[in-house]
Amino acid sequence: MKKNTNISKRVQQIPKSAIHEMTRLSKEIDDVAFLSWAKPTSDTPIHIKEAAIKAIEEGLVGGYSTSSGLPELKQEIAKKLMRDNNISTNASQIIVTVGAIEGLASSVLALIDPGDEVILPTPTYSTHIRQVVISSGKPILVPLIEEEGFALDIEAIEKAITPRTKAIMYCSPNNPTGTTFTEKELKQLADVALNNDLMVITDEAYEYFVYDNSKHFSIASIPEMSKNVVSTYTFTKTYAMTGWRIGYLHADEEIIPSITKAHIPLSICAPVVSQYAALAALKGPQTCVEKFRKHYLSARDLLCDRLDELDSVFQYVKPNGSYLMFPKIIVEEGKDSASFCKKLLRQAKVSTTPGIAFGPTGESHLRVSFCVPEEEINKAFDRMEEYFS
Repeated sequence: MKKNTNISKRVQQIPKSAIHEMTRLSKEIDDVAFLSWAKPTSDTPIHIKEAAIKAIEEGLVGGYSTSSGLPELKQEIAKKLMRDNNISTNASQIIVTVGAIEGLASSVLALIDPGDEVILPTPTYSTHIRQVVISSGKPILVPLIEEEGFALDIEAIEKAITPRTKAIMYCSPNNPTGTTFTEKELKQLADVALNNDLMVITDEAYEYFVYDNSKHFSIASIPEMSKNVVSTYTFTKTYAMTGWRIGYLHADEEIIPSITKAHIPLSICAPVVSQYAALAALKGPQTCVEKFRKHYLSARDLLCDRLDELDSVFQYVKPNGSYLMFPKIIVEEGKDSASFCKKLLRQAKVSTTPGIAFGPTGESHLRVSFCVPEEEINKAFDRMEEYFS
């Protein structure tokens, strides 16, 4: 098919989303066991929904908020950042965004000029790579060390720096690997950023879902990094609010005005009804978050047990964060992860995500999600055991 010459080259070079393509293909098949989308199956807690209803009934959501968000919400976010992330801050350093995704997009647009390079440890969330491309930047993909549990390769990151390098962008806990980068790793990364005057852009969407005595560490808690970090967070994962599209970012006061310039044409402001829901999420009981974490931990352990029974097909690194994992396909046909996942969908009725979606080092892997009911995991693996027998 002839390309439409009216489409920008930077958009033309972005491949179709493998995540959404698998979702589309899955809808063509009846009774699919669905492990491919990082979308919690739990419902949003009732007190959050009730707060949104109340705000609607009181006529509070029909207009825009200020572009950076409701003042009361920003104050509560500042308290949370100080309490849970050890980040000394105030409301003026916060922008409420349309999920973490828009916060990341606004940050990249504000910091990157055409031709600037952004280092991304990979595998990583495919949207991060695309955001750099859409900003006319150049993604520089530096492989994580799979043999060490998908650890950061600090030496390789240093070697990848050139005069055009502007930033380092990462997510921890990682999507798709489930790796939680350690405080030691991130302090080493901070040293690299400071020594080379680089910005660091973080995606900390899964911050509360860590396991096995692992701890989430926010690089912005390092005092020396205060002017070199934009940190993004979200309510959507923490409180099972994916459809509410609500998140926030934190940065130095000197950077916030520039990010706001990008934020306004992308969204004007975050959905006001979702901001009131987010306010209730922060001010209300946090027992729901621990309930979700315990469910994901149990589901992760089940997923690992079932993968152990298919050790002739998959090898895996046990994730210590998020609700995702990234098994390696060790059978010959797994070298093409897209074909492997499509065949698995059509013939075994199991939906997964091809690893190639998360960068070249993701090839020969697939991503599976364990934010689903445990019966869905068993259903998927019962089918896979029969398929590979």
